[in-house]
Amino acid sequence: MSLRRTVFFEDHVDAGGRMVPFAGFELAVQYEGLRQEHECVRQRVGLFDVSHMGEVFVRGPKALQAVQHAITNDASRLDDGQAIYTCMCTSQGGVVDDLVVYRLDEEEFLICVNAANRDKDFAFLQANNPHGADLVDEGDRWAQLALQGPLAQRVLQRVTQEHLDDLPRYTMFFDRSTVAGVEGCLIARTGYTGEDGFEIFAPARSARPLWTALLEAGAPEGIKPCGLGARDTLRLEAGMHLYGHELTEDTTPWQAGLGGVVALEKGSDFVGRSALIERKGTASERLCALVMRDKRIPRQGMPLVSEGEYAGRITSGTRSPTLGYGIALGYVRSDLARVGRELQVDVRGSLSPAEVVRRPFYKRTT
Repeated sequence: MSLRRTVFFEDHVDAGGRMVPFAGFELAVQYEGLRQEHECVRQRVGLFDVSHMGEVFVRGPKALQAVQHAITNDASRLDDGQAIYTCMCTSQGGVVDDLVVYRLDEEEFLICVNAANRDKDFAFLQANNPHGADLVDEGDRWAQLALQGPLAQRVLQRVTQEHLDDLPRYTMFFDRSTVAGVEGCLIARTGYTGEDGFEIFAPARSARPLWTALLEAGAPEGIKPCGLGARDTLRLEAGMHLYGHELTEDTTPWQAGLGGVVALEKGSDFVGRSALIERKGTASERLCALVMRDKRIPRQGMPLVSEGEYAGRITSGTRSPTLGYGIALGYVRSDLARVGRELQVDVRGSLSPAEVVRRPFYKRTT
């Protein structure tokens, strides 16, 4: 099966991007280097191509009811232009995907889904649409760039007439915007790095100039193109989940520490609600944040040990470029899943000390 390419593929190659397969696409894992790109986002601003993400539009008089039935969070509290983070769950309470839902108006919602789950999520929405809303998979019609870092607003403001000060976090300009001369864009402010950031959804047929325009606009700030590698280390430092690692259909939002996005009392039924009520408080493992107490680097799949017994497993791990030591997310036996608990990580047969800490590992303070 051939890999797909985003509209910016040639720009990535020209920039020296090392292209790798990811979620059915050929994407850049890094350009100059993971550490340089990671630090650029933390200190200044970086540009990511996230056009592989999926976009599903839910439209019609029953759009809200359809969204409410499919997701665990409560979309009824959204005003036009607001967004929420949520999950979709199976009837057994396992996570189908984690996603962001934007309300454009009372009869139109945009659901941004993870790249690897685009087909699965759309099929799920189609199969769980008792109100007959109009569902349209527009993933191929949109390109998406993410501008991330403390200087992101300064850079984006140079190429749009929109007043970005009027856009709080987890909101979107629901009227179409023009960015660097590209019309019909949607500008959102969510982010997946622990920094300020904007997502620019642009019509794929006309999006190509955006990549160069944003890099040119950010040149005074030292902007860099950034790849999948930096995106992963940044999100891990921020303690954010990655589907297929922290979230799967075998894990519930309760286990993953996402109880805050499960609105059991939202006034409407949703897929998985009954199972989530039954499974609340019953998990044998819970997601925890861990830091290494030596120089070893934790990796996905490494076992966790307590007093010689199996205590869980690492789901994501790396050496934090910002903090300078090993960090990880992992599922830990519920009786051991408390802050301050000392565990060990089995690093290729050798046990290394680790400690359960609070998420996130990194949080901007200024």
